[in-house]
Amino acid sequence: MSAVQSIIAAHRQGENTGLYSVCCSNEQVLRAAMDVALYYDTPLLIEATSNQVDQFGGYTGMTPPQYRDYVLALADAQGFPRERLILGGDHLGPNAWQKLPAAEAMANARVLIAEYVAAGFHKIHLDCSMSCADDPLPLPDEIVAARSAELARIAERTAAEAGLPPPVYVIGTEVPVPGGETSVDGLQVTRPDAAAKTLEIHREAFTAPDLAPAWERVIAMVVQPGVDFDHGNVHHYDAKAATALSDFVETQPRIVFEAHSTDYQTEASLHALVRDHFAILKVGPAATFAYREALFALAAIERELLPQEQRSQLVETLERCMLAQPKYWQHHYSGDANTLRILRAYGLSDRCRYYWGEPELQAATGTLVRNLQEQPIPAILLSQFMPEQHAEVLEGRLQAEPLPLIRHKVAARLGEYARACARNQAGARTSKETHRSAAAVAR
Repeated sequence: MSAVQSIIAAHRQGENTGLYSVCCSNEQVLRAAMDVALYYDTPLLIEATSNQVDQFGGYTGMTPPQYRDYVLALADAQGFPRERLILGGDHLGPNAWQKLPAAEAMANARVLIAEYVAAGFHKIHLDCSMSCADDPLPLPDEIVAARSAELARIAERTAAEAGLPPPVYVIGTEVPVPGGETSVDGLQVTRPDAAAKTLEIHREAFTAPDLAPAWERVIAMVVQPGVDFDHGNVHHYDAKAATALSDFVETQPRIVFEAHSTDYQTEASLHALVRDHFAILKVGPAATFAYREALFALAAIERELLPQEQRSQLVETLERCMLAQPKYWQHHYSGDANTLRILRAYGLSDRCRYYWGEPELQAATGTLVRNLQEQPIPAILLSQFMPEQHAEVLEGRLQAEPLPLIRHKVAARLGEYARACARNQAGARTSKETHRSAAAVAR
């Protein structure tokens, strides 16, 4: 039984425990996530999405083996034990090739799933819910399940041939498309009958003898528990609205629910979600949003300290990059010029996360960090622009250095997830220790 299966089994046996998933490729976010996992003594599940990492490189430019090696190198650098690291693949299927005929898109999806599994990705979200160029709209559930089963068969064979532990699977996709978001207006919790139908149709698709073992390793189903966010609003969890759905999963053996788009939920809501069997919590944009907030705060400090010709111009560089390459935001944001400017920089959907790898922005970030390493940050400016971090510096728990400050900001957010998913929550560190724990892991 893998670590993932053990956690899910413990939850189904009545333990108030869960698993949080960090969906990101940002170096500082992943370093912070590793330190949080060390501090709270949790495993760390890191997931790549099908549009982020694929056999052609995705938007990160990394293939599955390259992403694995990247994460492992970070783990080694942070002193995070490799055996506590779990890699997952999210929305694996024809998502990136929806404009192609189904035959071509699924051919690519078959290669995609094989490369993920061969690279050691253990938690696999099978998602064939999207219609391809010659598919009906919407795609019938039976086709979705049949395609998912086809990919599971490839995953099983690939793992066996590579001598790897067999994967665990997540099915269902009642969430926005990967990388996207939806309006929170009119958000509907998944109906129990809809969840039951999805589960039964997939079970039937996995009835072939060679897939029976894979079905036993389906650990979760993606549903909509009533949490989401758009560019400026958050739909917070309402436990009463999700009661029927929570009750339904108690009637099913072995599985839990996986909740996507839990970004920006309160910590109390995260605890409630785990309690109500939404035991796998995924976070992505909220972590990179915290990273962006930290960089903007440091850029504001830099602006007060240094003449213009010495500054990194990070905020301006980000805006310039986003305007020069609008493909990651122009189909998501709308409004007048000023509204678009604000959304590009501050929107909760954090479309700017797609740009930090651009050479120009990497250079600007490097300049910002070097400037504030060479020019000590005055306490009065740290208090003005990063007051939570300033308090930790005063207590001697955090260095007033740019990288520790950045990771502290991210760790404070990820720590909420670690606490919500911790075993024996009565004895877990409380939210009062949020900033102390973030400081400890960011040193």
